[in-house]
Amino acid sequence: MQHLKRHLTRIISVAEARVWLTALVAALVTYFLFELTGEVLEGETRAFDESVLLMLRDTSDVGMPVGPGWLTKMMVDITALGGVTVLTLIVTIVVVYLALRRKFRTAAFVTVSILGGWALSSAMKLGIARPRPEVVQHLVEVNDMSFPSGHAMLSAITYLTLGAMLSRIEEQPSLRYFFPLVALFLTFIIGLSRIYLGVHYPTDVLGGWAAGTVWACAAWFAARWFLGRPSGR
Repeated sequence: MQHLKRHLTRIISVAEARVWLTALVAALVTYFLFELTGEVLEGETRAFDESVLLMLRDTSDVGMPVGPGWLTKMMVDITALGGVTVLTLIVTIVVVYLALRRKFRTAAFVTVSILGGWALSSAMKLGIARPRPEVVQHLVEVNDMSFPSGHAMLSAITYLTLGAMLSRIEEQPSLRYFFPLVALFLTFIIGLSRIYLGVHYPTDVLGGWAAGTVWACAAWFAARWFLGRPSGR
């Protein structure tokens, strides 16, 4: 009986620590996002942004990126992982997988939370209305506003939310961290690809990462209320 009590106490302590840590991360990132947005609107980040973009281009021709040709092709392929088409396919596949596992509430929650995040991204772009970088040539076609980076924000929202939801239903403890780690890695390289391709300022990507992380944290908290805490955790 005492062993069971100690085990339950440990589980509760770990769960509470996870909640407080997530809340702290969300609070810090929210503060960073507001500060960054203010500096972007005031134009205080422009010199930094343009210097980073120019560092990634040939000094004699700003239309030519540094590095071998295969690196540019790789970045184009990576950036597609954060596009609406690929993200929609991935979300659809995961939602169908959850439905087949009869996790209907989780499937519905994933769909609503991700679509809500995508709507927020569009609203932020229209509200801030920062033009795309003009200091270097764009290596892929773009046609909307710049801040926050939609690819960075949507990938953070989508991959982090999916990672958290898949981690919830994973029964093997050693694999519960696999999905969130993959989500973080994909979000990171997609954001870097947008800077390398010259279609976003570094602060656009930072803003997208921050906004997406805050939304994913909020979705995690909402999941604990709507779906309940996973059994055994």
